[in-house]
Amino acid sequence: MYFGVDYHPEHWVHPYGGTAEAPEACWTRDVELMVEAGVNVVRMGEFAWGLYEPEEGQFRFDWMGRVMDLMKEAQIKVVLATPTAAPPIWLARKHPEILPVDEHGLTRHEGTRRAYCLNSDTYWEYSRRIVRALASSLGSHPQLIAWQIDNGLGGHRTLWSFNEETRHDWHAWLQAKYQTVERLNDLLGLNFWTQRVTRWEDVPMPMAAPTAHNPALMMDWMRFSSDTLVAYLKMQADLLHELTPGKPVTHNLRALSRDFDHFDAAEALDFVSLDSNATIKSKSSELACEIDMMRSLKKRDICTPDGDCGFWVIEQKAGNVNWQEVNSLVRPGVVRLFTYQLVSRGASGVLYFFWRQPRIGSEKFYGGVLRHDGRPEGRTYREIQQIGQELRRLAPALRNTTVEAEVCILFSHENDWNLKHLPQPTRHFSQRDHIQLFYNALHDRNIAVDFARPTEDLSKYKLVFAPSLQLLGGGEADLLKLYVQNGGTLVGTCNTGLVDEHHIAPECGYPHDLTDLFGLEVQEFDVLPPGEENHLTLKGGFTTTNLHVARLWCDIVEPRGCQVLGVYARDFYAGKPALTLHSFGQGRAIYVGTVSHQVFYYDLVAWLRQLCNLHAVLKAPDTVEVSMRQRGDTRIFFLLNHQNSPVRISFYKPMHDFLSGNTFTGNYDLPPHGVLVLDERPHTPAG
Repeated sequence: MYFGVDYHPEHWVHPYGGTAEAPEACWTRDVELMVEAGVNVVRMGEFAWGLYEPEEGQFRFDWMGRVMDLMKEAQIKVVLATPTAAPPIWLARKHPEILPVDEHGLTRHEGTRRAYCLNSDTYWEYSRRIVRALASSLGSHPQLIAWQIDNGLGGHRTLWSFNEETRHDWHAWLQAKYQTVERLNDLLGLNFWTQRVTRWEDVPMPMAAPTAHNPALMMDWMRFSSDTLVAYLKMQADLLHELTPGKPVTHNLRALSRDFDHFDAAEALDFVSLDSNATIKSKSSELACEIDMMRSLKKRDICTPDGDCGFWVIEQKAGNVNWQEVNSLVRPGVVRLFTYQLVSRGASGVLYFFWRQPRIGSEKFYGGVLRHDGRPEGRTYREIQQIGQELRRLAPALRNTTVEAEVCILFSHENDWNLKHLPQPTRHFSQRDHIQLFYNALHDRNIAVDFARPTEDLSKYKLVFAPSLQLLGGGEADLLKLYVQNGGTLVGTCNTGLVDEHHIAPECGYPHDLTDLFGLEVQEFDVLPPGEENHLTLKGGFTTTNLHVARLWCDIVEPRGCQVLGVYARDFYAGKPALTLHSFGQGRAIYVGTVSHQVFYYDLVAWLRQLCNLHAVLKAPDTVEVSMRQRGDTRIFFLLNHQNSPVRISFYKPMHDFLSGNTFTGNYDLPPHGVLVLDERPHTPAG
């Protein structure tokens, strides 16, 4: 297993480190401390373009080669990043046309990172040149095990720009999709507000305008922008595969917080890596949801540097960040706890950001493994050192283990863009929050979860949730029907199938193309303002632990063959179905026509567990997070206490803990932020 740090040697040369006589002396001491911490890999170079190429065509890679030589002496492997996230100032001065133009037509200027337009042919050409030069110079170094492409693509509102080159690419993309202007007019619905065009070049980019742009045009703009970013990523991946065969490529994705299709991006990569801001989040289930989303981006054809089948966390925060209103310190034990949460859900590599707090620049008060002084006495360094020792013992047992789930939640980027960026019946509905309600109920009952696109093969899952797929293509609807027809159980919800892939509302009732699957038709929907509630009356074997509310969104449903399990209790639609069950082929389709509070979803999952014969990973108190990795008959359990107080766990058979080497039976008090990594073989050695 790879355990490492993100290192920026360019920050630690004289006058910021070392001496005038030995300007690179800090590097040697840093490497010594890395070895003592158990580090076996570093990522470097993601912002080094201006040092690699201080003037056009004058390449200087020798300094990075010296750093890599030091890593070789210490037996530390290297992931090199291509430096295209930070173009040098000379490039913008020579080619100002690469600078991005915002939606108001204003140029966003150089002097920081990411000052480029992704549709600039000039920027693509200079990117190819620096990548080719870097790979030719350092690609054969024996320490190099992988490449990271760019850094955090799409960040800082740079997914799209409104340059003239973008306009040309946009029109070419539309022409390739629609073939004729007439077909574009019809499928985008440009009769509305009479926005029809007669030439491709008349189709606007959605720049700042008096009111909202056509929703179908906006959706295509999001698709086009995502395709542009993925094409740029793939360009670099293809080039690196050509120049350094056998060296896998990755990119640091950001937990679906950016508006490009992460599934498409993952297809261009050999393995998925992510940036984790776990140390600033409060709820373990929210963190777990993000990790499971990222793990699910690439389910096959995974090629990591050591051939393992997991994903990497290439930036795990080692301390506080610097971009919140208040950047509090991370409490002792929390970095270790969140590291094990990542490992428990499939990570096979974890690197901490930063290695040292930089003395220069805008991130000088960002937490690091080491402080500015570089001394190893700090508590963060000691905690990282402890984790490194533990993972070295644990790594052989985890090799080639995977997280296996029988439950899946569907997530569509196009639907996410639709719900976030276009006019909606209510601004208070969030797809991510809606997903989290279902995920929390599964997570807190220790049921493993995958995420998938609606177009994926779902046949291996006993249970699939499809929350709020408002934009639903006809092909996606057909695949959902096929899943249920063949014996699956699908849970659909309100705010589903209101428009098709062209953003056209159906003639034949909601949910679009799925009324036969659910055995009902949604005739109207009532969106409720915050603080206003209806109530649910549940029946038909659905056991409840509380009175349940209906809030935010209430579908008014006309049954067409479904079994009614719950109805609304108030308003003019009192007695109308809110929860239904319908047999379809060999499977079942359940419809939840409203949004409730969290307790309802606990009851829903308890009922579905019996209906679908689902089992928790391991019996444990609700406050303990449990995950499992497995390989054949080998099962390794992770128990994490996210509480600030101990939690008592009862072991009904002997369980061996890899971290301590102890075997537990009977009661055990898991300390605050404590971790256990267990298997069922009491005499398994710890190493």
